[in-house]
Amino acid sequence: MFNEYDVIVVGAGHAGCEAAHAAGTMGSSVLLITMNMQTIAQMSCNPAMGGVAKGQIVREIDALGGQSGIISDKTMIQFRMLNRSKGPAMWSPRCQSDRQLFAQEWRDTLERNPNVDFWQDTVDAVLVKDGRVTGVRTAMGVEVKGKSVVLTNGTFLNGRLFIGEKTFGGGRTGERSATGLTEQLINLGFESGRMKTGTPPRVDGRSLDYTKMEEQLGDENPGKFSYSNTPALTKQRSCWITYTDGAVHDVLKEGFERSPMFTGRIKGLGPRYCPSIEDKINRFADKDRHQIFVEPEGWNTVEVYVNGFSTSLPEDIQYRALTKIAGFEKAKMFRPGYAVEYDFFPPTQLKQTLETQLVENLFFAGQINGTTGYEEAACQGLMAGINAHQNSHELAPFTISRSEGYIGVLIDDLITKGTEEPYRMFTSRAEFRTLLRQDNADLRLTERGHAIGLADDNRLNVMRLKKAGIEQLTTIFRQAKLRPEEVNDWLTARNSASLREKSVVLSLIKRPEIDAADVRQLLDMIGASGEFVSSSFSTETIEQAVIEIKYDDYLSRERQNAEKLRKWETLEITPMFDFDKVKALSFEGREKLKKLRPQTIGQATRISGVSPSDISILLVYMGR
Repeated sequence: MFNEYDVIVVGAGHAGCEAAHAAGTMGSSVLLITMNMQTIAQMSCNPAMGGVAKGQIVREIDALGGQSGIISDKTMIQFRMLNRSKGPAMWSPRCQSDRQLFAQEWRDTLERNPNVDFWQDTVDAVLVKDGRVTGVRTAMGVEVKGKSVVLTNGTFLNGRLFIGEKTFGGGRTGERSATGLTEQLINLGFESGRMKTGTPPRVDGRSLDYTKMEEQLGDENPGKFSYSNTPALTKQRSCWITYTDGAVHDVLKEGFERSPMFTGRIKGLGPRYCPSIEDKINRFADKDRHQIFVEPEGWNTVEVYVNGFSTSLPEDIQYRALTKIAGFEKAKMFRPGYAVEYDFFPPTQLKQTLETQLVENLFFAGQINGTTGYEEAACQGLMAGINAHQNSHELAPFTISRSEGYIGVLIDDLITKGTEEPYRMFTSRAEFRTLLRQDNADLRLTERGHAIGLADDNRLNVMRLKKAGIEQLTTIFRQAKLRPEEVNDWLTARNSASLREKSVVLSLIKRPEIDAADVRQLLDMIGASGEFVSSSFSTETIEQAVIEIKYDDYLSRERQNAEKLRKWETLEITPMFDFDKVKALSFEGREKLKKLRPQTIGQATRISGVSPSDISILLVYMGR
């Protein structure tokens, strides 16, 4: 019934969709297997994309030629650039999405990819011969041959749902769990563990009193994620903010003795940075309130997502507590929140390509690796899909270093450090975050995406035009000068010191009082002679040129440090290197190196337990 596929992708969440589309776009024949064709790209949790550090990831996916940014732009209902009051390394795009449109747009995108086929079924085993994956077997007994297999099982591996004292098998409400695969992988030699995550109740927006809440508008001039020509957002829906209080907390505490988390029935590791409401009350007992974000789920639905109220308490406790929140007094609940516990596989068992160390051409991506979040899953799926294609066609592996992107930081963290809780990306995890901004992901990664056949020619040309514009602007600012009488009134209006003599415009831009919005006016002053008009430069191009000028010293230092890191990354450690022969290594260092099998000296330096002296000894042994 099936021919052999180049790539088989198991699971059609955010990771699986990016993996299938990337491999298909690059020329592989792809089979996407999902338990339910109606839930492709389902937003299981909040209807939003991006956020702090996560927005940078979405832009990097887009720069490489992935689809998450494009689909987010087409289906967003609100856009905000977060952290504008901080430095540009912290600016992070985020959007509210229309949940149904997002899933539909992803399915349409995959169906337009001629190299992607679909099959609705559950995979209960991978086929392995001589240490190499050869395909998959499904619950219906169908065997499909494949050169590479990407597992993106999300929360479905032996998943169990918890609501108070009730528990059900399932990976998502209303959907069954996937069994058999974990046990087979363990028999192959893989280590597994359990993690948990949760989701809040959904309510009827018609039953809420928004006059008791704070309105949260989108940006006045909304941006977008994709560097391509996606449609601009012309209208937006508001979100709202309210708070819990002591009365809410008192009701929630009544259910603690029936809580699966506090009674120990949930054993999995939970997210530290996105805890349940009962966990917040327990851990932060000194706080008398917690913020609740009231988020609409789409343009044409009354369903509302209660962000900040994730819980697995009994449904009657959930409802009573909700009605104590300002604006929720008459709330009607569509469905209760719940916790889900599921199997994952510690990611230290992977190579930098996300291929497993134990089985060739078998890749893991997404929550199966212990991560949380749509964006973290999507970028892993993209990288796994790329490398599954590369392996199937005997091409060189494709990786991104820590100095090239947040995607590189995420994967390096996972494979060298592992994770003892659901891994979430933060800007603080990236040591080169001034270089890895959301505005320059295309300059960093589009050429790389184009070189492997993922980013198309148009993307490359748009990036090159932008790069040329930035260089032209920088040259203009470096060469142009303004006299005091031309600019002093303008400077005074911005509380900036007046000039005493003719000055280079570049020095004015470096002043902290002058921001990117002001620079277009400076351009108009310079271009008064008719040599150019400021309107020929986009707002994004001006903004990026200004960032490069203002932070030039910091950027130069980070580039130097990044170059030092790259030298370590080029020192490869052969896959069969015998660490036992290096007798001078510390016992802990040797054991960690043997277990994690770093591919480069750079990776070895980031393994907990491997000391600087261990690295020096390795370098001497390798003749370096």
